[in-house]
Amino acid sequence: MLNFVSFGFHLMKRLFIILPLAFILYACPYESAVPLEARPVEVIDSSLIGYWYGIVKDGSDFFGIEALEITRHTDSTYAITRYGKAVKGDMVLPDTAYFTGYTSRVGDDLYMNVEGTIVLVTTEKKSKTPVVKTQKVFYISALTIRHDTLQVKTITDNFSPVSRKGFQSPEQLRAEILAMKQEQKNIYDDIYSLSYRKIQKPQPLKPY
Repeated sequence: MLNFVSFGFHLMKRLFIILPLAFILYACPYESAVPLEARPVEVIDSSLIGYWYGIVKDGSDFFGIEALEITRHTDSTYAITRYGKAVKGDMVLPDTAYFTGYTSRVGDDLYMNVEGTIVLVTTEKKSKTPVVKTQKVFYISALTIRHDTLQVKTITDNFSPVSRKGFQSPEQLRAEILAMKQEQKNIYDDIYSLSYRKIQKPQPLKPY
């Protein structure tokens, strides 16, 4: 996904090399400079571990259903592999991305802090040499687990007036999310909320 943003004499080309966890990754998820917690505070939940296959009901699987594989990374962090599809020209190609994350709670709601990296390529008007920088960001997704079904809802871009300016601390981000929820504001992107069902991980076909 490529976005072009113009700032006066600067042209910034933002290449999202990871759009963190399908649950964060297709629409315009909010890119936060801070997570909900400065560091993991919860141990991993074994019910999240496994292979999750996307549940599609509306034909949005035209390019193929995606899946998530969540495994233990440390005692308090997860390794997340997203298996999806990408469109290149007239071809549909496999697209696999790797992330790490950890859970936090805001009130009674469970969230995953998904760590991602964006590449910023900045070209100044008087310079022919682009400046390439990487920047760590966090995508915040609400998780709901019921039996073998996982629902993922990612916080959308500009979910509050404060989010446009950016948050300076995890405490400020948590407080704003809690305030929006208490006001019954929808802070998620409904179109791209996804559900998954836990299944046995498919094994590669053996050649004849």
